[in-house]
Amino acid sequence: MISIAIVGASGYTGAEMCQLVEQHPQLRVSGLYVSENSEDKGRDINALYPQFSGRFSHQLQPLTNEAMAAIKENNDAVVLATSHEVSHALAAEFHQAGLSVFDLSGAYRFKEGSYIDEYYGFNHQHPELLSEAVYGLAEWNAQAIRTSKLIAVPGCYPTASLLALKPLFENNLLDSNQWPVINAVSGVTGAGRKASMVNSFCEVSLTPYGVLGHRHQPEITTQLGCPVIFTPHLGNFKRGILATITVKLNDKVTAEQLAAAYGVYEDKPLVRVRDESWPKIDQVAGTPFCDIAWKYDAQSGHLVVASAIDNLLKGAAGQGLQCILIHFGLTEVA
Repeated sequence: MISIAIVGASGYTGAEMCQLVEQHPQLRVSGLYVSENSEDKGRDINALYPQFSGRFSHQLQPLTNEAMAAIKENNDAVVLATSHEVSHALAAEFHQAGLSVFDLSGAYRFKEGSYIDEYYGFNHQHPELLSEAVYGLAEWNAQAIRTSKLIAVPGCYPTASLLALKPLFENNLLDSNQWPVINAVSGVTGAGRKASMVNSFCEVSLTPYGVLGHRHQPEITTQLGCPVIFTPHLGNFKRGILATITVKLNDKVTAEQLAAAYGVYEDKPLVRVRDESWPKIDQVAGTPFCDIAWKYDAQSGHLVVASAIDNLLKGAAGQGLQCILIHFGLTEVA
């Protein structure tokens, strides 16, 4: 039985992570932790998420020095569902103690600290760990996930975008003279659990944000290997992401080549390439799947590919679980 501590367990992603680990027969939640200043410390996770009642019960413990020592002593792994700057410090400490660290923040998603400085607003103090960290895009980086003890789980928008685009890039099908254009819409849970005017259903109206400056643009660009134009939108629904991407392909690319490229997912249980219909958020919300579909205009050389995921699952906790299962040599299950 693999013991896992979850830090930042009171938020949406941390709670989903708790549920996923609890449901797996070979994993065990050893403890749930929140910051010492959190209003949720001492409460049961069921008080925040009544849907868990009758299935499991864990008290949210403050992350004191004693708790840190206990996590290091009694666990095989730790999941960090914490803010970027908090994860930056905690990941280094737990990694030094020998634990396998699965970080759901952006603190270790880049090889160069300058991106953290520019897009996350703090100076990265552990450049040596940036070189060791593995980007946890499960379908593409499984071998590295198995061997590294610091896995940076991708962001939700990058997951939807990269799963759609990487088959094209890896098969040299993209026209390098025209950047892929990604338009993606996310539900309000992507903004976190803390209430604000930004994510209030009464205030949300479909709108773009972070135009030509969102922190996920360099993440997508870096991991794909070519520049992209990325425009996120906030929608007035709870959970899910739909990315619709337009690309220009090289001359004389055929539909058969495209089908072969997306065939990379035939043995990947959590990616469903759909021939019969376009992806819909309702088909993936509450599931660990990524649904992908594409249509090609051979005359103009343009391809439209759409990708849908649940932002809290395939875009966060679900992919975190995939990385845990790959890392510890367990079977990936839907």
